[in-house]
Amino acid sequence: MTHPDRLSPGAHLRATLTLGLPLIGSHLAQMLLHVTDTVMLGWYGVEELAAGVLGASSFFIVFILGSGFGIAVMGMVAAALGAGDHTQVRRDARMGLWLSILYGVAILPLMWWSGPILLALGQQPEIAALAQNYLRVAGWGMVPALLVMVLKSYLAANERTQVVLWVTLAGVAVNAALNWVLIFGNLGAPELGVRGAAAASVAVQVLAFVALAGYAAWLPELRGFALFQRFWRPDWPAFRQVFRLGLPVGLTGLAEGGLFQASALMMGWIGTRELAAHGIAVELSGLTFMVHLGLSNAVTVRVGRAQGAGDVQRMRDAAGVGIALSLAIACAMVALFLTLPELLIGAFLDPGNPDRAVIVGFGAGLLAVAALFQLFDAAQVMALGLLRGVQDTRVPMWIAGFSYWAVGVPASYVLAFPLGFGGEGLWFGLVIGLALASLLLMARFWRGPWIRIAA
Repeated sequence: MTHPDRLSPGAHLRATLTLGLPLIGSHLAQMLLHVTDTVMLGWYGVEELAAGVLGASSFFIVFILGSGFGIAVMGMVAAALGAGDHTQVRRDARMGLWLSILYGVAILPLMWWSGPILLALGQQPEIAALAQNYLRVAGWGMVPALLVMVLKSYLAANERTQVVLWVTLAGVAVNAALNWVLIFGNLGAPELGVRGAAAASVAVQVLAFVALAGYAAWLPELRGFALFQRFWRPDWPAFRQVFRLGLPVGLTGLAEGGLFQASALMMGWIGTRELAAHGIAVELSGLTFMVHLGLSNAVTVRVGRAQGAGDVQRMRDAAGVGIALSLAIACAMVALFLTLPELLIGAFLDPGNPDRAVIVGFGAGLLAVAALFQLFDAAQVMALGLLRGVQDTRVPMWIAGFSYWAVGVPASYVLAFPLGFGGEGLWFGLVIGLALASLLLMARFWRGPWIRIAA
């Protein structure tokens, strides 16, 4: 079914940016939360910094899997809104909240007894003990963190993205203040070190949940959904549907996150300075990735709404404009990485660092490869956003797993070690995995039944 009131490309562009810019800002602010913890623990002590980074990365890996339910809610709610089915909006969002609570409670034992697991993975005993102290506190924040993800998706699908940005920015300020008090024992508070950083994170997650839940319940335009009314009542059909769509999303995120964990491990085999350069290049790529992720969220909402309304032409147009916008930004980043690599890498290093020249030189080579990386990374995250908009998550999970782990990781290893291309070869392997994923995922969207209906 198509509709005669076709929007102009300019109107699609404005709608995508209106939705996407606050989401981009909130993703960048979320990264700033991590940076704040890293910097302040670095001021406190080297062992505490190592344990905090280990604990936070372990928390994040577990979080990625559970966040799939919240991400799936975005496309489901958008489609229900497009179809004008307000009851389905409430059912999907509420069961997303249920699944997030159940998952967060289920993984608490993993957080509590994380020390032996970290030791089995080869971590130093003193670092593993400190990381367990961190996770025993941080684990209590898993439920509110996942609930925040569901509410962000619910609000984004309702085109209420600015509140998500402001709440995240407020969280950065609160996190920094609580870190200063709890890590270092200022203002008469006990000096808690890594546990203080974890407690600050939990407090921010709880406050963010309260703020977003209050907004969702208070805003007159959203009250009609009665999201929290008789919250305790199960809705098993919706529960199964959110689980069916959300678990593959979480596993897809886990596959991609694992790809970069594996690349860091292999880069560590090459050398410490090379690993440092790799970490900086990944941080720079991560910043640009957040821009594409925000745009991907926006097209999930716009494509989901168009599908729910049965407007295939609007779906195609929204997808095309979103892809073109993401491609334009990726090209700008390519130019930046190719023209100013030394400046970008050097910004992360102390001018007095004796290894600075070596790290900058090696990192500049990685950024040249990252120029290719940008194009394919942008394409794959945009394709995932499009497919989530039409609630297609299972096949993309298999595509991502195959591309990253059956192709990307082996290619990285072979290029880096047997063929002797070192760190740059390792990154070319990442490019190969991401390129394959982007091509297969884009083909999946544009050749899918949701598009062929237009014919």
